[in-house]
Amino acid sequence: MFKKILIANRGEIACRVMETAAKLGIKTVAVYSEADAAARHVEMADEAVLIGPAEVSESYLKADLILEVARETGAEAIHPGYGFLSENAGFAEKCEAAGIAFIGPPAAAIRAMGLKDAAKALMVKAGVPVVPGYHGEGQDPDMLAKEAEKIGYPVLIKAVAGGGGKGMRRVDSAKEFAAALASAMREGLSAFGDARVLIEKYLTKPRHIEIQVFADTHGNAVYLFERDCSLQRRHQKVIEEAPAPDMPQTMREAMGAAAVAATKAIGYVGAGTIEFIADVSEGLKEDAFYFMEMNTRLQVEHPVTEMITGQDLVDWQLTVAAGGKLPLTQEELSISGHAFEVRIYAEDPANDFLPATGQLLRLRPPKSSDSVRIDTGVREGDVVTPFYDPMIAKLIVWDETRPAALQKLRTALSDYQLAGVASNLDFLGKIAAHPAFAAKELDTGFIERFKDDLIPGAPAPTDQDIALAVLYILLERDQAHHDSRKNTSDPYSPWDSMTAWRLNDIGHDDFTFKINDEDVTIHAIFEDRGVRLMLPSGPGVATAERSEDGGLRATLSGHKLSAGVTVSGSKVTVMTAGRQTELFWVIDDFDGTGEDSGGGAITAPMPGKIIQIFTQTGATVSKGDALIVLEAMKMEHTLTASSDGIVADIFHEVGDQVDEGTLLVRMESEEE
Repeated sequence: MFKKILIANRGEIACRVMETAAKLGIKTVAVYSEADAAARHVEMADEAVLIGPAEVSESYLKADLILEVARETGAEAIHPGYGFLSENAGFAEKCEAAGIAFIGPPAAAIRAMGLKDAAKALMVKAGVPVVPGYHGEGQDPDMLAKEAEKIGYPVLIKAVAGGGGKGMRRVDSAKEFAAALASAMREGLSAFGDARVLIEKYLTKPRHIEIQVFADTHGNAVYLFERDCSLQRRHQKVIEEAPAPDMPQTMREAMGAAAVAATKAIGYVGAGTIEFIADVSEGLKEDAFYFMEMNTRLQVEHPVTEMITGQDLVDWQLTVAAGGKLPLTQEELSISGHAFEVRIYAEDPANDFLPATGQLLRLRPPKSSDSVRIDTGVREGDVVTPFYDPMIAKLIVWDETRPAALQKLRTALSDYQLAGVASNLDFLGKIAAHPAFAAKELDTGFIERFKDDLIPGAPAPTDQDIALAVLYILLERDQAHHDSRKNTSDPYSPWDSMTAWRLNDIGHDDFTFKINDEDVTIHAIFEDRGVRLMLPSGPGVATAERSEDGGLRATLSGHKLSAGVTVSGSKVTVMTAGRQTELFWVIDDFDGTGEDSGGGAITAPMPGKIIQIFTQTGATVSKGDALIVLEAMKMEHTLTASSDGIVADIFHEVGDQVDEGTLLVRMESEEE
């Protein structure tokens, strides 16, 4: 076994690899960018080496520099994680040439499966069914449009070198094809350096089921059963589970056999995933699944497989890369119980899931156990930046049955507290609680079909939320005041009291919040038995103290409860039992509205790079017309006109990097 390895990655996967390495007594070397200098994976490693600025092209994708670091630190092997260099055949070859083990498959296997069109051709030869479509070399847009017509709409355009939903577009009609093709090609070129695409028939009721495979250098290959990844948004997985609900044993064996055959056909070594799409219009059937692609690396969702098999897949990777045999045979592997994984992201479901950035002011995951696991690369106080994938954590749960595991997932999501950035926690909780999800009504259209249930408007603050916000502000203010008056000449002066002490009067304070566009003022009257709060529904007496985890323990009119509360500027976030509410605190001399730019301003919804401008100054546009394409976090976001009008000004050019809130386009009505 290796004595020291380098992890050529960051975030939760780097931390995940380090955890297993530490158990095995293997020393670890981290690499990091300037933006990650204080990151968790840097802190966990035995050694850490700075490799460049924040941009991935100048740091985590610098293959030669990473190899040099491995040589200088004496690392015997490199674990690439997922993303970045994990499926880069050239990097695998360079590792081999340098005498450093690549903890992954051979370069030839990566190449064989790296391009979707070539991989599908290989599968056809191996007798594995594939989705009908065009997988040829020709890339002329007119020819591709004709091929789409032959296949029949709807079709799916996919970047041949793609993954993670990038470079992928569903097209429902011929009139949409040209724009979707151009966008998919641009995104493929940007994300993978390859603009080529393939076109496939889009199945209207598909389930995404993948098989975990493993092979060693001694000719052994096994499958560790399946994962159902059907709950997706924009072709990116949201919830994964194992085993696949209602999977017939005959279908499991057929898919497993096909996956192992594909693995052996390309001389594969290490961990890999064969992704299939199943047509479930008539239920799961062993003759209705089709090969999609092979991921030649460890998957993000590998923990659900670990939970149902009891195996450590990173341990398996290290064993195989060191020349060992697979730890178990196919006959020795079995499924135990059911597991779910949810991906917790810094993103705003109410704003079309735009990625969010900012500091994690409060991060309190549920308590870990043998059946509740949190894989993460961040801590409370860390900053989610625009440079990398905005994943905060993966929450994985297990129980003996699917209903029991689902209940455990609901409880764990309810216990999760996260504030400081927008997140999808509430969205995930609503999926887990949805009757259709419990009833196993699964396919890749689930989220779109139930979107109105899963993404409702922001909850209105209740009296309880308001009371908790006021109590927390009072405690924070009291602590700050206590600290500051230690050095005064009269630290016990009643005039300096935070209970708003008044001569010949009862101490009180007022707090104003903007609720439903109206100012609501709460009177806090200080009494011997606590604080009397004059809430919208009437008065109530409350007491509060800080809890050990920095939260709040309160009693509201006899009702005892705990909450997490954060205050950032004028925004107060209250977290209680799976519910998160934001209140806008109207602070003196600060109303938070800023200068009103009006409905004619198009601003950047997040930090990003302008990659295309569709209009020009003086142009007449209609509501919904595309104006600018912004690239952020490896995805394209099209900004459109919010109303009919004339483009008065365009403030930036293609290639400009802009911050969130930057004014990009100013519109005027025709009358103006």
